Amino acid sequence: MGVEEEFLLVTPDGVPYAVAPTVLRLAADLPSDPRPGGDLEKEFKQEQVEVSTHPCTDLDDLLAQVRDGRARTDAVARQAGARIAAMGTAPHVVESTVIPDRRANEIRARFGQTAREQLTCGCHVHVAVADDDEGVHVIDHLRAWNAVLLALSANSPSWLGSATGYASYRSQVWGRWPTAGATAPFGDAATYRAVIAELLRSGTALDDGMIYFDARLSARYPTVEVRVADVCLDPQDAVLQAVLVRALAETAVRTDPDPAPVRAEILRSWTWRAARSGTTGELVSPTTGEPRPAADVVAELVDHVHDALVATGELDWVRARVADVLRRGNGAVQQLAWRAEGADDDAVVRRAADVTLG
Repeated sequence: MGVEEEFLLVTPDGVPYAVAPTVLRLAADLPSDPRPGGDLEKEFKQEQVEVSTHPCTDLDDLLAQVRDGRARTDAVARQAGARIAAMGTAPHVVESTVIPDRRANEIRARFGQTAREQLTCGCHVHVAVADDDEGVHVIDHLRAWNAVLLALSANSPSWLGSATGYASYRSQVWGRWPTAGATAPFGDAATYRAVIAELLRSGTALDDGMIYFDARLSARYPTVEVRVADVCLDPQDAVLQAVLVRALAETAVRTDPDPAPVRAEILRSWTWRAARSGTTGELVSPTTGEPRPAADVVAELVDHVHDALVATGELDWVRARVADVLRRGNGAVQQLAWRAEGADDDAVVRRAADVTLG
């Protein structure tokens, strides 16, 4: 498993800062590692940057890598006069800047306001699969649980200077892209590839890098890439996402496909519910299709992957982490608590930058 995290670049005062090209030039001088992942990479806007971990099997190793990646990225950003903040959206009114890249400029021209306003940061989890057919089986199995993963990660309650009333407004902004969101079950790799080909033929996606499904086959690695989560404020919450995704994948491989899969239209409503209230209200139970308290639905997820977590020795850790998230709240809850204490936009970002580094 591995994790990719996108971060806002901000000034020391807490304002989004279009300095990614400088940060990436500085990062190019860092020692290289031959293993996949681990690099600082560009994102769509100059006010953000992405860092990834190397593949690993142990959660302690993954947590160390997530913390190290955040620390390295922040250290390089400081050389450019910036900091990083793990926030799904910036709270400020900001005119974000597309990176100086031909593809990015074509996306901006083709997708208009959706591209102009696109300044969001997510957490992407990769889990290894044996082949594309196994990967599609995992993707189909994940469909019912992706909304619960989003609720645990929700970390974007503000947008363009306003409180949104959502725990994850990033997911609402991201949903504007034509290929984003929940998918119907594919069944096999051939069907998955046929759907991708049809989307590309339609011209509504520039290339396969713009296939923004909640979960997809990675174009770079032999993995399933789960893209539903906000970037997590706490580094341990990012690792929780990875461990749960791996457990869901292991559970999928051990089980047959759902004989009555939930329709994509229904899944979109579950995702909206998770984005709206996160872990503080109700979520839709994947087992009953009815609203239940978020803590109960999260418990359903842990029960669903119980055997996989026992096999890897991660059950107690997951239970403790889930209890902690439900007790202190996800990133959205923490941001709103700072607001209640009197923090303005700049102060919220500064506090987020501090928590980003643990």
